[in-house]
Amino acid sequence: MNSVIKSVTDRIRKRSAKSRADYLARMHAAASEGPARGGLACSNLAHGFAACGAADKQALKQTVVPNIGIVTAYNDMLSAHQPFESYPAIIRKAAAEHGAVAQVAGGVPAMCDGVTQGTDGMDLSLFSRDVIALSTAIALSHNMFDAVLCLGICDKIVPGLLIGTLSFGHLPVVFVPAGPMVSGLGNKEKARIREAYAAGKTGRDELLEAESAAYHAPGTCTFYGTANSNQMLMEFMGLQLPGGSFVNPGTRLRDLLTQAAVGTVLEATNLGDDYAPLADLLDEKAIVNGIVGLLATGGSTNHTIHLVAIAAAAGIRIDWQDFSELSAVVPQLSRVYPNGTADVNHFHAAGGLGFLIGDMLDNGLLHEDVNTILGPGLRNFCREPKVADGKLDWQDVQPKSLDPDILRPCSDPFSSHGGLELVTGNLGRAMVKISAVDPAHHSITAPARVFHSQQDFVDAFNNDELEQDFVAVLSRQGPRASGMPELHKLTPYLGVLQNRGFKVALITDGRMSGASGKVLSAIHLTPEAAAGGPIAKIRDGDLICIDAKKGILELSGSDDFAARKVPEVDTARQSGMGRELFAAFRERASGAEHGATLFGER
Repeated sequence: MNSVIKSVTDRIRKRSAKSRADYLARMHAAASEGPARGGLACSNLAHGFAACGAADKQALKQTVVPNIGIVTAYNDMLSAHQPFESYPAIIRKAAAEHGAVAQVAGGVPAMCDGVTQGTDGMDLSLFSRDVIALSTAIALSHNMFDAVLCLGICDKIVPGLLIGTLSFGHLPVVFVPAGPMVSGLGNKEKARIREAYAAGKTGRDELLEAESAAYHAPGTCTFYGTANSNQMLMEFMGLQLPGGSFVNPGTRLRDLLTQAAVGTVLEATNLGDDYAPLADLLDEKAIVNGIVGLLATGGSTNHTIHLVAIAAAAGIRIDWQDFSELSAVVPQLSRVYPNGTADVNHFHAAGGLGFLIGDMLDNGLLHEDVNTILGPGLRNFCREPKVADGKLDWQDVQPKSLDPDILRPCSDPFSSHGGLELVTGNLGRAMVKISAVDPAHHSITAPARVFHSQQDFVDAFNNDELEQDFVAVLSRQGPRASGMPELHKLTPYLGVLQNRGFKVALITDGRMSGASGKVLSAIHLTPEAAAGGPIAKIRDGDLICIDAKKGILELSGSDDFAARKVPEVDTARQSGMGRELFAAFRERASGAEHGATLFGER
């Protein structure tokens, strides 16, 4: 085992000793002999199965028949979640074949950052994760269930489902994905057209055609953003069937994997001999495996927030120092857009997650001795699902990458570094993702240009006011100010300026999403402006240094900086588009390094 990974894991375990013990005590107390619905009064139970067919009603009256609760993020507007429409019927049929019952326990919202990016609706995006966690708890609070299947895939949905089910960690839980859409317009061409539009060299019609050709079918977006990083995490943490993350919707293999998830979760109920509740699976080692997987694959910066919140829900305390120390020893083993030009379908065809997990286990970069939905040991996830004679067949993963431009072994990495850096200084603490940033741009010292919105930046760009070296500063974007929106609207404009030869970077207490690209960005800055963070004091012309190599985030050359007053929070962005409903969320939200959550430390 790599000594740094072992040391970080031991430190997390020691740091979390009390909170983890308290969590496990609650979960063990919640576990009971036989189905929980056996403790319901007759009237309660009758309400719980009133809409079932006669056979299911009879089964649910018994105390030996397991009942699966389905929590679904289905809606038919969003491509990633539209395939879930047919899943409950598939699950019910498979459950019946196992002598069990399945009921849709409830639905959770699923919003798409791709739709809301750059709009007022994006201010609800991060908070939707905690709404999903609360909705999951409501769905499972009926206490009718012996196991849970979670149908979700995208940015906030999987973290929210996992946080919610961890409050019911005495139940076995399996995550069931829908898979990515088939490949469309190549990512390199898509990025070229976006930058051409930002530079005024092409029109909206051509841009819309390009976007429609890229996002064109049911399934997840194919770039390696937060949604597909979610799927990677579920495999690396042993909560989703191996090799299933990137199997396309509407295929025979996809349906077989959904059926197999039913059998898997039923084997783990406390009615049998292999009881495997979620609380026992998601421990400190599983969390570290998730972080390591994120680093090795160049995954979404959003998970420097989400993983903190997920871990806290299991009584485990992690911080950005853990990410940074692990990043120093975990090599980057894949290049998928925005870290390359390939998409997740290409990655999967090259060998995918099964190849990565096997090679990383062989090189001591993952904890093998973990519990998973398939039993003890992460080696269970070095298998690949295939269809043979119409049935699901598990095969060993291929021993070599089929495309070294996309996927490599530990012996020949793209980089010796995982690509996430913690930068600190008199402006606070922030995360920098450098896996897609050219080494020539890993550090910058330049004057600040302060903006109060993404549109202010775009207007300055269109007025030719940004033809210079500078560090763009966007404050009041944190969770307590505006819900911590992603600022992806800035990406093509910053890219154009960098292409023109200017040294540019971004510093913000907001987010930049799983699509963080080639421009140096110090994001998730904490403390945020609304909590009195020094980012709110920055003025145009202040000299800013961001150095990802040395871990530095500093403002220099200003004698009056410490004495400057922090401006009041602008409340204009706290109403409209439903934002007024989230006032309590903004007041309660913790800082980014604590997960930007309602449920953690402030």
